Amino acid sequence: MIKKTLLSATALSIGVLASGALPAMAQEKTDFKLAWSIYVGWMPWGYLEDSGIMDKWADKYGITVDIVQINDYVESINQYTAGEFDGVSATNMDTLSIPSGGGVDTTALIIGDYSNGNDAVILKGEGTLADLAGKPVNLVELSVSHYLLARGLDTVGLSEADLDGVINTSDADMIAAYATNDVEAVVTWNPLVSEIMGSNPDATNVFDSSQIPGEILDLMVVNTETLAANPDFGKAVVGAWYEVMSLMAAGDPEALTAMATASGTDLAGYQAQLGATEMFFDPAAAVAQATSPDLPTTMVSVAEFLFDKGILGEGAPSADYVGVAYPDGSTTGDAGNVKFRYDATYMQMAADGAL
Repeated sequence: MIKKTLLSATALSIGVLASGALPAMAQEKTDFKLAWSIYVGWMPWGYLEDSGIMDKWADKYGITVDIVQINDYVESINQYTAGEFDGVSATNMDTLSIPSGGGVDTTALIIGDYSNGNDAVILKGEGTLADLAGKPVNLVELSVSHYLLARGLDTVGLSEADLDGVINTSDADMIAAYATNDVEAVVTWNPLVSEIMGSNPDATNVFDSSQIPGEILDLMVVNTETLAANPDFGKAVVGAWYEVMSLMAAGDPEALTAMATASGTDLAGYQAQLGATEMFFDPAAAVAQATSPDLPTTMVSVAEFLFDKGILGEGAPSADYVGVAYPDGSTTGDAGNVKFRYDATYMQMAADGAL
């Protein structure tokens, strides 16, 4: 990861304001709701709720923050987009395509990690990525898995047109699908990757997210208007998150075991998944990711993929349809239609011990 000089919280705030006029202020309020779904990098959200750490930080700022697990990942984002939640755990790609592409101004409050091997293209039998030519591939269509496949194929001079089709398969059905004779390759994420690789001697990992570091970002995104009107909401959530990050960085067995159990594995299994995840335990590292010169390039690539698949907002005329703003005030896409903002202000406050 390329690191840049960290900007002050004030400078970062000015940069966000300069990157496109913020929408009209939402009303101040005291009760907030976040949604999350099962994934190695998002298990801390469940622990925040169950351990009382979120309540402690919310009490400090005189608010309440309820953290709700939603079993269906895409449904959790849809509910956030519909206004049922103030924030949701989501990848950068899905944030751009669903809420931001749908017109909901959304801010990445926390960059929690990037996938560093948690997402993988798995071939049944021996071979390489190039051997996918002429084969069907099962994956959750239009998801991060689809993006990973496209990025992988590009590295060997192939495209989706060279395959025998992409078969839309729910993550809940992926393990059963792999066991059928008709399935020749799958693209999925952990814990499914670990289970397929560990249970099938014929499974070969031919490409994974460690080969595109920093491109699949796992975030906590929140409604921009709500955050602007309620900065204490941002402070409480970020403060609670980094308290748990410090426990994880220290290898706290109680916290890690609780997360492992909630994700359906044991401590060793969860630690193996963490090994394929570049967690930003230190808020300064998260700020460095937010201010990396590579991030705009990644977001342009993501936008081009989404536009190519017809899911960058309804009727999007080009890959530049949605503007994305960065902490230094720069934008990619349409600067007049900024709907996705990387704001490092609160992460910087955590790094500075100012929460």
